Amino acid sequence: MTTRAEFLGRIREQVRRSPRRFQADSARRPPHPAAEAETIRRELHERWPETLEAFRREFEGVAGVFHRVASIDMVPGVVSRIAHEREARELVSWHSTALGADLAPALGARGLAVHQMPAEEPHSVAERERLRAIAARADLGLTGVDLAIAETGTLVLVSGAGRPRSTSLLPPCHIAVFDRTALVDSLRQVGVFLEAWHGDGRPPAAGGAVNFITGPSRTADIELTLTRGVHGPKEVHAIFVEQPIRG
Repeated sequence: MTTRAEFLGRIREQVRRSPRRFQADSARRPPHPAAEAETIRRELHERWPETLEAFRREFEGVAGVFHRVASIDMVPGVVSRIAHEREARELVSWHSTALGADLAPALGARGLAVHQMPAEEPHSVAERERLRAIAARADLGLTGVDLAIAETGTLVLVSGAGRPRSTSLLPPCHIAVFDRTALVDSLRQVGVFLEAWHGDGRPPAAGGAVNFITGPSRTADIELTLTRGVHGPKEVHAIFVEQPIRG
């Protein structure tokens, strides 16, 4: 049995062996976040290929699976291949207005049972529980992406009507679809967008959660045995669409 002294000793030894961490500083709060967010957008419009490559590298580094297609109508084919490889039958999806496209007919034609979340928030507890149960039994969860952070390979999803967080958290395989408009370079830039959304009252959605997803769910016990999928998906796929999804 490991004693308290031995346990703390192991932690000290691991910290000693770890490379020196960078110094963290508080980021300044932008005086005009909406204007700064627009400046970031304009700058990224010119160099999105480099930002996308950085995202791909970091995303794959945290065990994400990256896909790239030319247009949104090619996404169902990729999703179908993922489903076929996993013998998946049921898929839960954000509503088409939140996803940016109605992919349900094409996915259904490929043999998937598609459960699209309603556009409006359900009012009754029974209906919310019913939708949560659908997400819990689905093999795949299909969502959009509000921000994709190149620095860390992280997907940022804002919850709300038509886009419940259960879609990305409960199925064992999460598939996220995004285009260049979601790309940002860094966590600092994410802070600017969060300030802008809060300041002008126009966030992507009015839900109660902003989820930062960096690869599949990982859980380690006291012995540092790593397990995937205990508190979230075992797999996370990102499908980048070259043509802007919303035109």
